[in-house]
Amino acid sequence: MALLPLALLSAGPVAPAWSRPSVEPAPGPAEPGTLCAVAGTLRGADGRHATVSLCADGGRPRLTVSAPALCGRDGTVTGHSCRTTGTWTARHAGTTLAGTLPGAVEYPGPGMYDLTATVRVRSAAEGLDLRGTVHTTLTLTTPKAAPTHAITADRSTLRRRATTTLTYTIRRDSEEGDGSARFGLIGEEESGVRLATDDPRCVNPLVGGHPEETRLRHALDCALTTLQPGNPQKVTVRVTVGPTCSTVVSKLGYWMPDGQALYTGGMLPGPTLTCR
Repeated sequence: MALLPLALLSAGPVAPAWSRPSVEPAPGPAEPGTLCAVAGTLRGADGRHATVSLCADGGRPRLTVSAPALCGRDGTVTGHSCRTTGTWTARHAGTTLAGTLPGAVEYPGPGMYDLTATVRVRSAAEGLDLRGTVHTTLTLTTPKAAPTHAITADRSTLRRRATTTLTYTIRRDSEEGDGSARFGLIGEEESGVRLATDDPRCVNPLVGGHPEETRLRHALDCALTTLQPGNPQKVTVRVTVGPTCSTVVSKLGYWMPDGQALYTGGMLPGPTLTCR
């Protein structure tokens, strides 16, 4: 009788392949995407109708709302796309957002959005022109992106018939992106407000065709190139308000490079200066 190899005699029991359940990787955070739901059907004469959906794109850092519609007639099997315009509001976590269709606002984060839209739906092919209000709820799961930049100001109020000097601080808190950013400020043109600075990185914007040299005195445009984590940039401006008050708003445009992709930037609102 042939002898079994010693290694085979001493190996012990071998567990079958199905004795240990496979472990699935934990799901990662939800990726940005578009979620749609039918929000209502508008009806007109001769069986014409439009079924309107509301869609929310939780793509960071913006929330985009649109209202695609499918138009047709009663009794027909298929419909066709039609043009939708209007306005929308959304209630989310105790706050109300609003915009035009299609339109975008800063994304507040995941959760339920109670959406209402006042729409006008038109189709030249069907001779259709309908107006109405539609409603639905959508639950978005995309997490809110961590802020990469920040803007603060050392004052919040301007005075009538006075020049106010204030300093803006612009920070970049993320290792992503680079040190380039465009910082802009603008007042209400009809008020006569004037914005000025001695900062060589800033200019009053030039308007008109060459060789026109007119500049907008109610606005400033600053090119920042050394914005790094741990190295905030300060811009000091003088705002002169006449007998008519004006608010001054600000914003920051910045790059978030992604190879040679075209749309890789972001826009951040700054504080609004009020007047009294």
